[in-house]
Amino acid sequence: MASRLLANTLQANSGLTKQFVRPLATAAKQASATRITNLPNGLTVATEENPSAGAATVGVWIDAGSRSESARTNGAANLFEHIALQGQTAKFEKIGGVLTAKTGRETTSFSAKTLGNKVNESVEVLADLIQNTKIDAASIDKQKQAVFKQQLANENDYESVVFDHLYATAFQGESLGRPVYGIKETVEQLTADDLITFQKENYSADRIVLVGSGDIDHEALVRLAEKKFDGLSSTATSIAQPKPTFTGSEIRIRDDTLPQARIAFAVEGAPYLSKEYFNLLVMQAVIGAWDKNLGGAGNLSSRLSSIVNNNHLADSFASFTKGYKDTGLWGLYVVSQNRNQLDDFVHFLQKEWVRLSTTITASEIERAKQQVKASLLLSLDTTCAVADDIGSQVLATGKRLTEEELKTTINKITAEEVRKTAYKYIWDQELAVVGQGPVECLTDYNRVRGNMAYNRF
Repeated sequence: MASRLLANTLQANSGLTKQFVRPLATAAKQASATRITNLPNGLTVATEENPSAGAATVGVWIDAGSRSESARTNGAANLFEHIALQGQTAKFEKIGGVLTAKTGRETTSFSAKTLGNKVNESVEVLADLIQNTKIDAASIDKQKQAVFKQQLANENDYESVVFDHLYATAFQGESLGRPVYGIKETVEQLTADDLITFQKENYSADRIVLVGSGDIDHEALVRLAEKKFDGLSSTATSIAQPKPTFTGSEIRIRDDTLPQARIAFAVEGAPYLSKEYFNLLVMQAVIGAWDKNLGGAGNLSSRLSSIVNNNHLADSFASFTKGYKDTGLWGLYVVSQNRNQLDDFVHFLQKEWVRLSTTITASEIERAKQQVKASLLLSLDTTCAVADDIGSQVLATGKRLTEEELKTTINKITAEEVRKTAYKYIWDQELAVVGQGPVECLTDYNRVRGNMAYNRF
């Protein structure tokens, strides 16, 4: 009797369940591959369509940054960005969007994130600020004050100060070595004519990529670009910039009143997205990053992190790889309040660097490859991140690597290739060093340079 009642109950409930089957149990539309269209005037349109994203990011990436400036006009790219952006932010607040801008050493970007049905308005504002920015004395004076505040904030950021000096000493006398924000003396002297000339020389159609990511229709964006950016034309001639010269050198900014020493070490790296650039990314993962405040700080896979953790040699460190058109920087940044053992840290760091070209193991390389793939792919979790990736890659190479191409490139890297790359870029190579804070015990530069070819393993 009990079993019959149970059977009747289950049968009744099964009918009820069918009424509440999830009606949206269909496969979600996934992001498509990057589509690229070159317009007759030279402008490039690149998109990754993902209708399920809901939001859309549209932006322009320009092949112009602080590297495009002369010594006299250092800071022009950043100042022009401020002037172009003024007044446009209010427009986006009305349509419920967010407008951001960023100036780098080689690129400048303006990007807008809105709902997908606001793409037309985004493109209209972007086209306006690229082509119709009003440059006059009043705008310049107002935005110069904003830049001075930006420079002051940067001076109070110790990490930014160290890296600005690192670029300055590594690329002495080169445009790549100058600060992105400029210096007060050069920004003060910039005139309307300087900015108009900078815009005319660098904001041409062949140096701009219009990027769309998320709830975007590629063909619709192409039609919008043809209509809204028709006032742009390509430059008649393109002057290739000479490869900057890397100079092995050192800057020490000793200040014993600071609680921590901050030091950056770097060798010349490989160009962005080159084969050796990916090898350097794997080498970066082998050296790793560490912070004493991490819960599992003593259990990381990096050998250097174990040594530093067990001997309390630093508060934190992080390897880095920075790639540009024809060169780069590869190295490590460390923060330490253990001022008396800075020499010990440098010793073990260089020992690990030398090991990359001598006794690095296949298992370490395989682990590092997995970390690199995860880092590159998992960071693309927003439409803004995807747009930035598209803009950077298309400006650099004219295309964007697919997920499979990226995985294949990294999977092909072997321990032997890493050893060859380390031998080329690290073994007995010139080194740039910058130290700030209580750096009295930082190893003498000549010893550091000599240990770039350390024969005792």
